Amino acid sequence: MNLDKLLNIKYPIIQGGMANITDGKFAAAVSNAGALGTIGSGGMKADVLAKEIDICKGLTDKPFAVNLIMFRSDIKELVEVVCRAKVPYVIAGAGSPGPYMEDFQAAGIKVMPVISSPLQIKRLDKFEVFAYIAEGMEAGGHIGEMTTMTLIYQVAGATDKPIIAGGGIGSGAQMLAAEVLGAEGVQIGTAFLFTDEVPVHQNYKDLLMHTESHRITSIGNLNGRPMRLVKNPMTREFKELERSESDKEVLEDFTLGRLRKAVYEGDVDQGSVMAGYTAAQFDRLYSVPELLEKLMSEYQLAKNSVK
Repeated sequence: MNLDKLLNIKYPIIQGGMANITDGKFAAAVSNAGALGTIGSGGMKADVLAKEIDICKGLTDKPFAVNLIMFRSDIKELVEVVCRAKVPYVIAGAGSPGPYMEDFQAAGIKVMPVISSPLQIKRLDKFEVFAYIAEGMEAGGHIGEMTTMTLIYQVAGATDKPIIAGGGIGSGAQMLAAEVLGAEGVQIGTAFLFTDEVPVHQNYKDLLMHTESHRITSIGNLNGRPMRLVKNPMTREFKELERSESDKEVLEDFTLGRLRKAVYEGDVDQGSVMAGYTAAQFDRLYSVPELLEKLMSEYQLAKNSVK
């Protein structure tokens, strides 16, 4: 894997940006530990994002990224914030960064779009993107339809840009599998929910530490906005509503604010406990440095075992 050299970091790992969770302080902790920390701007207004970037810069001199949700109505304001701050990297999800590429380039920002289909490469390769983060359906939060294994293999053969694998990666062996399929590095989100430093309610962490794979599900498949999370009373209610209600606005209103309810209030019954399938691989908490060392040790062990 060469992502560490490409990004000038210690490990070939990007910490996935998670809305309402990965703030400037956490991103700095990840960057200081050797991976690429990412501020998740979902749920942040422009002024809040600017403050979080300042916090991150004040806590680390290492590279970091900001994850932008491109379909947001206020995306222009958020783009202005990251360009003024000259953040090293932007991870662009849920929409094309195309309209803002000139702004990013003028600010010296390298852009990594999140893709869930090889088709997106055909649309984005005309722009000077730095790399692609190909995220499979095993990921937590909003997801696409392709599995990580098929996605990585197909996109790696469709572009000469570096590919970073995301979705369903929470061990060194899974990192090695991604490398064999053509990835230069990985993006990991769910595993970072099992860290002491991540700013989520303890109830959220406790539920995840006792979650097995059959307890992880997806909702929103019928309204075109699927997301992966842990089963709870809220997910059951949503699925019942989804079967009888075709109005997308009604379904979206039902989930509004549910992530914040879980993350900040610790309501793991009526909140959205977003997590990917790799949550079932963890049953304890780690410090961020410990987690990264664990992943890299497993990666090296897996690599040695197949020689």
